[in-house]
Amino acid sequence: MAERIWVTRAQPGAARTARRLADLGYEPVVAPILTLQPLSFEPPAPATIAALAFTSANGVAAFAGFAAAFRDHPVFTVGAATAEAARTVGFTQVGSAEGDAQALARLLADAAPTGPVLAPGAARPAADLQALTGPGVRVLPLAVYEAMETGVAAPDFGTVLIHSPRAARAVAALGPAAALGPAAAGRLALAISEAAAAPLTALPFAEIRIAAAPTEAALLHLLGKPRARV
Repeated sequence: MAERIWVTRAQPGAARTARRLADLGYEPVVAPILTLQPLSFEPPAPATIAALAFTSANGVAAFAGFAAAFRDHPVFTVGAATAEAARTVGFTQVGSAEGDAQALARLLADAAPTGPVLAPGAARPAADLQALTGPGVRVLPLAVYEAMETGVAAPDFGTVLIHSPRAARAVAALGPAAALGPAAAGRLALAISEAAAAPLTALPFAEIRIAAAPTEAALLHLLGKPRARV
């Protein structure tokens, strides 16, 4: 029987992850710990903005309705998946930091836009992009969606995938009994970054593994070959 992998990320990303897991020979168990709620917002006038920065594809999707107005603005993204999402909605000048929020901050600092950088993203972002970038670049955060806990109960699983610090905090909030149940021994947690792993240390996982890079490809690489079900 294929190992059951708990996919905690919000939709629509959860469905994409599930397909990749199935292709690798695992049994995905899609039970998102978070759901994304779009927010009402009005961006600044395009003429007042020098560039845009996105830390996730979720931010791109929430901002997509305004992509045409900012079509020709330089866009800086955290990684390849977010860059592809930006191109898909119509942005034409897209660069990728191929890393995490710190890598994106370095990319912005090196580019040194001549005006404010609009950063559409979560209402409670995982990182302070302005603080990471420093005083040489002015970053204007714009809340375009809210990540809300679903209250889902943990399913029967052998390994859990954690795509973000926010998801990790939601899993940790379930508590040891709710998150792992009586079959904790041997269960693994795979986290996309150090920050995403940190909240999990309070739970009695047999092991917490951290991806070598903050990408889903690196996260799934931690799985190795399918193992026997716990």
